[in-house]
Amino acid sequence: MQRKFGIAVLAALIASPLAANAQGPVGGAANGAAAGNAAGGPIGGMVGGVGGGATGAVGGLLGVDQEPRFRDFALREHRSAFRYDEQVVPGARLPLSGVTYYPVPPEYGVDPRYRYTIVNDHAVLVDPATRRIVQVID
Repeated sequence: MQRKFGIAVLAALIASPLAANAQGPVGGAANGAAAGNAAGGPIGGMVGGVGGGATGAVGGLLGVDQEPRFRDFALREHRSAFRYDEQVVPGARLPLSGVTYYPVPPEYGVDPRYRYTIVNDHAVLVDPATRRIVQVID
């Protein structure tokens, strides 16, 4: 009996850090699946979901529970929107000129290397070093 209890306690201790980071993989998986689906159809969506989930866990992106709050924040700021003729999906590269990137407030827990901008009326997180969209907040 004591052994089963000890195993249960150990399992709970191991699982608790994973539960704390649960928001990251969900958002990453959703964005990875969307990008993979756009690039490679349903199979690409499955692969992108797995890859995006792993990236979301360590990538410092917004979790699903933070997206609506961040979207409201970004739209309240009334930043100028950039018109982009391509699909607004993770992995898309924005042009060198005409796009302004803004810092993400620390309370959202986003990796500080990422910035946000408004593209075709969507708030997006971008890696300004590569100009690639890393997350679309809808």
